[in-house]
Amino acid sequence: MPPMEYMDDPAKGNVSMVSEFVLVGLSGSPDLQMLLFCIFLLIYSLTMIGNILIIIITVDPSLQTPMYFFLRVLSFLDICTASAIVPKMLVNFLSENRSISYTGCAAQMYFLLFLGASECFLLAAMAYDRYVAICNPLRYTLIMNKRVCLSLTVLSWFTGNVVSVVQTVWVFTLPFCGPNKINYFFCDIPPLIMLSCIDTSAFEFQVMTATVLVIFLPFSLILLSYIYIISTILKMTSAEGRRKTFSTCSSHLIVVTLYYGSGSLIYLRSKSSYSQDIKKVLALVYTTMTPMLNPMIYSLRNKEVKGALSRMLHVTMKA
Repeated sequence: MPPMEYMDDPAKGNVSMVSEFVLVGLSGSPDLQMLLFCIFLLIYSLTMIGNILIIIITVDPSLQTPMYFFLRVLSFLDICTASAIVPKMLVNFLSENRSISYTGCAAQMYFLLFLGASECFLLAAMAYDRYVAICNPLRYTLIMNKRVCLSLTVLSWFTGNVVSVVQTVWVFTLPFCGPNKINYFFCDIPPLIMLSCIDTSAFEFQVMTATVLVIFLPFSLILLSYIYIISTILKMTSAEGRRKTFSTCSSHLIVVTLYYGSGSLIYLRSKSSYSQDIKKVLALVYTTMTPMLNPMIYSLRNKEVKGALSRMLHVTMKA
């Protein structure tokens, strides 16, 4: 039986309330646990190494531009996102006790929502940076100065914090009377509201509204930015210039597609017709796969990053 706390309700008498949750994880098969542990340990290691390298490499004097400033912030968010999920997953793969306290579950949800919403708005800021650089290059350094870059970053974090606080407080004011098993690998809104013992229709509508604001508002700004960007690229007379300019934007487009696509499919309909296994795969894309892939996407397609890495390795070897 799950640990319970008893609360007095004048209408219903004593009502048992869940005091901790159990994360079912990706698979209930004992035979797969060690394999999954090895896979996600590798994913987490690559995520840490790749994003830390991006942060170190972009400190290079030749990369002190707004685009690389935002890339450093993105790498920091990806490190935090992976660290909020994967270590607990790794412990659960090797342990029979997969419980997480009520407070721990709330904390994990807060940080994941905060980091996820912040990244959504940061990706919009990165699209705006590319728009100014390509469509208004003569005024780029004037418009995208350090104060503007810092303000956009702080604004994305502030918005993410507001969204996260509101969503987390609303979720954890719902009564959870049991069962306490979350058929997921982390504490998230959709699987948690399924455990509530009251009608959550109004809350699901609120989640959908928040999703539209957090995902589709910045995505619309990104889409608008790229309409102008593509229009400008097509007007270029040089084929090499078009190729080089589009190359600097394609990495960002790949990240946006992966992140916004998987996130919207999960949160637009909290109780959607997707099977729980499909939801877990979609969640894996934006919580673990995207943080690992971002450094590869940005570095493998970027000659400046590869050049800075080469210089850093050369200096290291000489030392």
